[in-house]
Amino acid sequence: MAAADTRGTELGRYLKARRAQVRPEDVGFPAGGGLRRTPGLRREELAALAGVSVDYYIRLERGRETNPSPAVVDALGRALRLRGDGYERLHELAELASGRPSELPASPDHTVRDSVVRMLESVRPLPAYVVSRYNRVLAANQPGRRLMPGLWDWPEDQRNLTRYVFLHPVGRTLYEPWEETVALSVAHLRAVAGADPDDPELTTLVGELVLKSPQFARLWEQYDVCERGGGQKSFRHPKVGSMTLTYEVMRVARTGGQRMVVYQAAPGTPDEEAMLRLDSADTRPESALSDHPEPAAEPCPTSVRSPAHASAS
Repeated sequence: MAAADTRGTELGRYLKARRAQVRPEDVGFPAGGGLRRTPGLRREELAALAGVSVDYYIRLERGRETNPSPAVVDALGRALRLRGDGYERLHELAELASGRPSELPASPDHTVRDSVVRMLESVRPLPAYVVSRYNRVLAANQPGRRLMPGLWDWPEDQRNLTRYVFLHPVGRTLYEPWEETVALSVAHLRAVAGADPDDPELTTLVGELVLKSPQFARLWEQYDVCERGGGQKSFRHPKVGSMTLTYEVMRVARTGGQRMVVYQAAPGTPDEEAMLRLDSADTRPESALSDHPEPAAEPCPTSVRSPAHASAS
């Protein structure tokens, strides 16, 4: 029962956070009507827009109602003006609240298979690494390690990209613009957190960052969500200079959320020249972070659901 209550509360937090971000005038209500004390829509306004009773919506937001119908979820999504990842996250949290199983295994796997480590080496000189569901870096090739200076000075279980961009001195200057990078990092963490909001690895990470970083705490409460399968990042790297790289993200099967991230640049450009310098200073082979034996493959279940698209860190 406690687990169900927690799941319902997570849905309620999401509804409350998104309600605060809808301007009343955008949905036909007076902007300053009734001396509003809080930003966004009132509960009764959102309930009216979604076509549900105020009492039902309050119970939903407070985690007391945990089985909204798909039609109600759709109506709330439209009322909140959700699109893309935000709309999908609302449906996923509603499924979680109802007790339907998540697509991800209960326990993320931090062991990187030998075959995946070999793939990291095979894409050199492209920087590449493998991260866990919650952005802990589990393995990397040499240019991938050099792409993020200082991360490897931390203990293995602390090498998390979200922690790095907020708390490491180099991480706070490496990405351009930093504000956009950290906002996307938190939005990604929010997206994957919906599958298991009580996971100890997640709660420990979030608890630490909320205490140590006011910027993280503000973005976490904002409850933006974003899952991306690739994109572009600009770096101001202390060793090789400025560069803008594209990246692709690929989900690693049977791992509970591991993803491989591979960066590249257009051939013949200054960006490619800077990127290649990450691998040129020392060509001696460097072991990846994981040297565990490869586990035996598990048989596929007789029926599977299509996984969500891979997300960037």
